[in-house]
Amino acid sequence: MSGTFTIMFVCTGNTCRSAMAQGAIRVLLDKKRSGKYEVISSGTSAATGFPATAYAIEAAKIWNANISGHKSQPLTRELIDRADLIFALTPSHFRDIVSMRKDAVSRTFLLKEFPNSGPDGEGVDDPIGQSLDRYNETFLEIGECLGKHLDEIVKRLDEKVS
Repeated sequence: MSGTFTIMFVCTGNTCRSAMAQGAIRVLLDKKRSGKYEVISSGTSAATGFPATAYAIEAAKIWNANISGHKSQPLTRELIDRADLIFALTPSHFRDIVSMRKDAVSRTFLLKEFPNSGPDGEGVDDPIGQSLDRYNETFLEIGECLGKHLDEIVKRLDEKVS
């Protein structure tokens, strides 16, 4: 998409954390920069075409985010190249991204450590197989991180699309 800023979230299976993050950032950015961004997500061990888990879909509703149409996809070099800003959900995801595309290091960040770069820091725990309450906690954790860093995300978006 020409003239848009592409944000990618990367987790393991691309059916929980990254899908929820995708929904959360859309809610936040639609209020500030509607139509100026694209959000994608992928997983380091994802299969193609699986929906977000039922609990991820339910948890995203906390912010009225609709991720019911989500389809998983594996992390690829092409997706990395497409993204202007990449959020890894854990240090191992960060390392996987950079091992595929060394030049992506300057635009890859741990979600919880943004805008500091590097693979060192705290990740977002995977709620897969756990209760809806745990998914809700994970969604709120992701949303809090995105909200805290929204001004910096918007600044980077504006630098590219203006």
